[in-house]
Amino acid sequence: MRFMVIVKATKNSEAGIMPDETLLAEMGKYNEALVNAGILVSGEGLHPSSRGVRVRFSGSERTVVDGPFAETKELVAGYWIFEVDSLEQAIEWVKRCPNPMPGEESEIEIRKIFEADDFGEAFTPELREQEERVRARAAERHDT
Repeated sequence: MRFMVIVKATKNSEAGIMPDETLLAEMGKYNEALVNAGILVSGEGLHPSSRGVRVRFSGSERTVVDGPFAETKELVAGYWIFEVDSLEQAIEWVKRCPNPMPGEESEIEIRKIFEADDFGEAFTPELREQEERVRARAAERHDT
């Protein structure tokens, strides 16, 4: 099972305050442990929402909204993708994580990523083949 592990933003992360050397070293050790355990698929930190945009959809209309965005607690500051056997295993690994926002209360959310079988009959064999082709091409492009 794959899970997205979402690091929620804080006032400091939204202000662009970068982690210090100690936190970078702790996170490096944590990421290395994830890799050594065969769990880490990917993970990245994100720039503050002031450097991002949202595209709002309403029917056929598209509207681009520039950041920053309100409600810091609802924003994402970074993420990991874990491949584990269960939600419980993902939780145990997240509990080992250093506090991603030292000096502040912080929160990490864990969400299961949809797998092909989750879509049931609507995900026809043709759609599955298309999905496999798209993933293979994306992997090829990413590896080059």
